[in-house]
Amino acid sequence: MPTCARGLRSRRRSLVVAAVAALMAVLLSPSGAQGASPREARPPESRPVYSYGDAVRESVWVDTGLDGDGDGRTDRVAADVIRPREPARQGRKIPVIMDASPYYSCCGRGNESQLKTYDADGRPVGFPLHYDNYFVPRGYAFVAVDLAGTNRSDGCVDVGGRSDVQSAKAVIDWLNGRARGYTTRTGSARATAGWSNGRTGMIGKSYDGTIANGVAATGVDGLRTIVPISAISSWYDYYFAQGAPLYDSGPEWLSGYVESPEARGRCAAVQQRLVDGAPRTGDWTRQWAARDYVKDARKVRASVFAVHGMQDLNVRTKHLGQWWNALADRGVERKLWLSQTGHVDPFDYRRAEWVDTLHRWFDHYLLGYDNGIDREPMADIERHPDQWSTDRVWPPRTTHTTTVRPAAGSTPGVGTLALRPARPGTTETFTDDPSQSETEWAADLDRSTGAKAGFRTAPLTADLRLSGSSTVTVTATPTTSTAHLSAVLVDIGPDTIRDYGASGEGITTLTDRSCWGPSTAGDSSCFKETRADTTTVDRTVVSRGWADLGTYASAGKGRPLTPGRAYTITLDLAATDHVVPAGHRLALIVAGTDRDLIDPPDSTPTLTLDLARTSAKLPFVGGTGAFVRATAGSASAAAPPRAAEAPGVTAPRPARRVPGAGTRNTCR
Repeated sequence: MPTCARGLRSRRRSLVVAAVAALMAVLLSPSGAQGASPREARPPESRPVYSYGDAVRESVWVDTGLDGDGDGRTDRVAADVIRPREPARQGRKIPVIMDASPYYSCCGRGNESQLKTYDADGRPVGFPLHYDNYFVPRGYAFVAVDLAGTNRSDGCVDVGGRSDVQSAKAVIDWLNGRARGYTTRTGSARATAGWSNGRTGMIGKSYDGTIANGVAATGVDGLRTIVPISAISSWYDYYFAQGAPLYDSGPEWLSGYVESPEARGRCAAVQQRLVDGAPRTGDWTRQWAARDYVKDARKVRASVFAVHGMQDLNVRTKHLGQWWNALADRGVERKLWLSQTGHVDPFDYRRAEWVDTLHRWFDHYLLGYDNGIDREPMADIERHPDQWSTDRVWPPRTTHTTTVRPAAGSTPGVGTLALRPARPGTTETFTDDPSQSETEWAADLDRSTGAKAGFRTAPLTADLRLSGSSTVTVTATPTTSTAHLSAVLVDIGPDTIRDYGASGEGITTLTDRSCWGPSTAGDSSCFKETRADTTTVDRTVVSRGWADLGTYASAGKGRPLTPGRAYTITLDLAATDHVVPAGHRLALIVAGTDRDLIDPPDSTPTLTLDLARTSAKLPFVGGTGAFVRATAGSASAAAPPRAAEAPGVTAPRPARRVPGAGTRNTCR
């Protein structure tokens, strides 16, 4: 996997991987139950030669060194372990795949909301997801960690803070002999991880993947790779978009949602601190600074395989974009999958390819196999449902930011989008309508409506690809002391896409099952199959961003506005990778409240845009030249014909979302 910049640290890692590969080829040969024969043409891979049914299943409580619940003793977190029995008998140590989660008892994991299960004596029986079934027979241990305050762990949930992160970091320290583990929650009998070689890979979707990001940002020794799926990179950006509230509640609601019943009785003080540290004003506080992993990307020593749905309206791709860019700046080895889905695990939209890729990824970074995955294209991108392309580097090296500018058209609120700035004094006006969303705005792009201002190119004469993160700078004059803004990029033209707004967020769950490893009576490896849930559209929202205009001077501090005064603010749009085909048009919408995606302001402002001082910086592959070529045809801005009977994407429904849940109020 090439990277945009490999530093000395990455070169050292490559040498270490090569040395480990040579050693593992000896230790894990077929005679020792793993590895590929030198006579085989295909790259080496771990094989399912160990007994899953006879695997060791045990629970360990690891001391985090913190006293989050203030009971006078340090908190212990529960780590349920399943590992093959044979390597320890043979004197061999093995690596660990870890999923640290708050959802193992409250809500479940995966598309079928699986919970951990235990026997009458409290020993683990059922491990959610397929990681244990598939990887334990291949010589890996799987460790499922209950975050502090959840399931069988001490402490309190602090929603991405020190306790959450330390819950998983302490287990990695224990695996490497640096922390204390116990055989019971309160006893003194010690448990050691002599069977582990210390090399750990963390994986998980949403909250779980977020913890992987947070632990990687500590630089903990022993964490070799992370696979964050639809993961948060800064918790402020989960709850606010530049001061605009994204939900009608803060982290204290999520904490109460995932905490064990036992923890709720002892964690009132922690809950109150979460409330105090997350004011509904959207101001940046020390609490948010402590939950910003992007600022600590310089500490990341693990490789990163990131996965995200480009239409994820729960954990939006702003999280991916800012994390990816920070890792790239520091030369971290990384890989990426971008799908057309919403908040969905790749196991549920590209199953066979996902399991194979994940297998090779862990084999390389945890077993040291030189299987070539680090030299493969960096990015896989879903262009149409179940149709994928690859990029050697992402964003492509030919991607350059181009500034495009809106201008007024012949109809109020229906303008043009081009390179030339608007004439000084040109304006457009709209009134915030909290009952409308980006879905209605996009449908009315070619009509004058009072709730938005839209600007679009002429029909393109060549494909135009956006790849990366965009910004939109707006100069607006409000009529009230508060105002929220939305900026939305739209591809105008017919297409068939995944219906990311529906309950499955782009997938339909079937009744047939496929199996991924051995099963036991208490832990099945067979999971329901899925297929793409598609819809025909005549326009597609490509990216969006929001802000409270009151944060014009500082993204971390809102101020009352003076009616009649002009303010300039730059909105960050979510990262994407989208090709606007020839014949389609690219559009920019500027509006107020985006219904069900941000909360409305305290007032209902009318805003006047100064078009000469409004612009968008868009990441085009091929840069300005590509935009010029794609828009160099007919100057007509007439709309191409709409697709016949295009029902459009399902409008997002109001829901109290939690990371790990889709648009439905369930954990997945």
